[in-house]
Amino acid sequence: MSENKIKFEVEKEVFLEHIKAAGLRRTEQRDLILETFLSTEEHLTSEDLYVLVHRIDPTVGLTTVYRTLKLLTEAGLAREVRFGDNKTYYEHHYNHEHHDHMICTECGKVIEFFSPEIEALQDQMAENFGFKATHHSLRLWGFCDECQKTSRETHTASGAQPRVRVKTAIH
Repeated sequence: MSENKIKFEVEKEVFLEHIKAAGLRRTEQRDLILETFLSTEEHLTSEDLYVLVHRIDPTVGLTTVYRTLKLLTEAGLAREVRFGDNKTYYEHHYNHEHHDHMICTECGKVIEFFSPEIEALQDQMAENFGFKATHHSLRLWGFCDECQKTSRETHTASGAQPRVRVKTAIH
């Protein structure tokens, strides 16, 4: 059995325990949504996941996908992230290392990164202020390497929220 298959089996068990504790039952539609979510590493909106699931089973509704994503998040399998485009995205959370995001406001590319130096500085700042951090999210907006090369515009920072169009591999 491959490592991914084993990991997915553990995640499936976590989900099953969660829905049982919530008084819900296992259904084929929930299983399909879970498996579809687990088999992509993309940042997905509920609509993105719906498109993927609907291709396999057109009887699954958007509401079922939305409710299942909520269950996945409650179970600790998914994490909500927001990139500034008024949408909620979901990414894998269980057994995934913490990371932060850089978002290109030109093309919508999302780059994940981890910096032990930034993590240490955040911990130090929390300690300096007597603050107990429970979680955090760092997002940087700007222009990816490719957009810096191809854009004719001068990229300057303004005080306004950046206009973001996150690129998705779905559709």
